[in-house]
Formats: sequence, C-alpha cells, structure tokens
Amino acid sequence: MSTDSVRTHTPDGVNRRIDARVEKCVQHMAEHMDRAVISRYLEKLEKEWDLNRVVTVAASAATVLGLVLAAKDGQKWRIVSGVAAGLLLQHGVLGFGPLAELVRALGVRTRREMDLEKFALKALRGDFERIPHEGGPLARANAALVAAQS
Repeated sequence: MSTDSVRTHTPDGVNRRIDARVEKCVQHMAEHMDRAVISRYLEKLEKEWDLNRVVTVAASAATVLGLVLAAKDGQKWRIVSGVAAGLLLQHGVLGFGPLAELVRALGVRTRREMDLEKFALKALRGDFERIPHEGGPLARANAALVAAQS
C-alpha cells in the first residue's frame, strides 16, 4: 500500500490536522525540550500504532466477533464477518477503503508520517551530526545508516 494513496484519499482537512500536529510537536521540542525529553517521546512514538495496524486489528476483531456471535446467536451475524473481511481485502488490494477513512478521521497516522516526525526529532536531538564529513562514501553511508537506526 502506498502512503501517498492514503493521503490522496484522505480529505485535505484531515491531512492538514495531522500535519499540523506533527509540526507543532517538533516546534515545541525545538523550543523547550532537551535530549532526554525527546528520547522519551521517541520511545512513545515507537509504540504508536499506524493506520495499517489499526485497520487490520479492527477488521480482524470484527470478523472474529461476527463468527462468535453467529455460532451463539444465529447465522445472521456471519454478515458482520463477511463485511469486515471484505473491507480488509479492499484495504489490502486498493490501499484504502471505508474502514481506513474512518480510522484516518480519528487522526491515526501512516507509518511514513510517523517516521517523518521521528526523523525530525532525531535530527533535533543531534543524531545525524555523527555523520563524518571526511572519509570515503562507504564510511559516510555506514554512519548515516547507524544514525538513522538510532
């Protein structure tokens, strides 16, 4: 799934609200916080669920719920499972769908959007200053990969 597909199918107002939240956070950290605070916030970001995870878990839970209710209270509940599985299939094939639209409206971000915030905060924290300006391209490339992973 392309993250650009998610942003393309998301109303502009929702995208702007999500982008503004990231910008506000990075600006706040730049003005008021130190390395330790940024590090703690980065740890929190690592635990945040992205849009694909939320959609997958929600559709799977609805599918299981429909099957359980169908076994207990009648076959009509199988419709819930079918609809949820269909929405999950649509999301997987097209990269977006009604369930993703709902989750996105709640402010859930894509992995790419979350990574943008993480890299901006890592740059503020000074992680990328460790990349040497001297040495060959291989040394700089290795240092950049190490910095990006930290």
